[in-house]
Amino acid sequence: MTFLYKKGIDSMLRFLLVFCLVVTNVTEADVVDSYKLGPGDLISISVYGEDDLSLNVRIGSSGSISYPLLGDVWVLGLTTKQLEVKLVNGLKGPFLIDPSVTVSMLEYRPFYVNGEVKRPGSYSFHPGLTVDRAISIAGGFTERASKNKIFVERNGVSGTDERGESAKKSVSLKDAVMPGDVLTIEQSFF
Repeated sequence: MTFLYKKGIDSMLRFLLVFCLVVTNVTEADVVDSYKLGPGDLISISVYGEDDLSLNVRIGSSGSISYPLLGDVWVLGLTTKQLEVKLVNGLKGPFLIDPSVTVSMLEYRPFYVNGEVKRPGSYSFHPGLTVDRAISIAGGFTERASKNKIFVERNGVSGTDERGESAKKSVSLKDAVMPGDVLTIEQSFF
């Protein structure tokens, strides 16, 4: 009887582990799909069968891109899927009958690390980045760094408060870092 009880608990633990892994993967995919474009992002726009309309472009500080046939197209704050729809709607009718547009990320805008790290500066973002990994990329903590006083400022597209201003909040080492984030590591008093 004890053997069957123990085997049931092992099965339940395996189920919970698999469930957590599935939920984690869905969450990461959702984050990538909901990522909002901003200045510094490099995107690829492909239009099937129309090489002249396919290009790689970096989004400038204006929040728009110059696109053939459509001129300046506002992309700031859009997801790649929303930009695809916008381009299809712009090209459909006067220029193409049924355009097939794909927008993909080539390079995310950088994130920044300030304060008590060995090499403060800007760094290339990669999906799945956490605060502890970002600090490692910046050379690790200095001797004076506080591991409990770490803040992130999400500017513009990634996060603002109710007044539209940058939101600065305390984070832990396991929290996610987003493109454009500014991490600040404060000094420890002891």
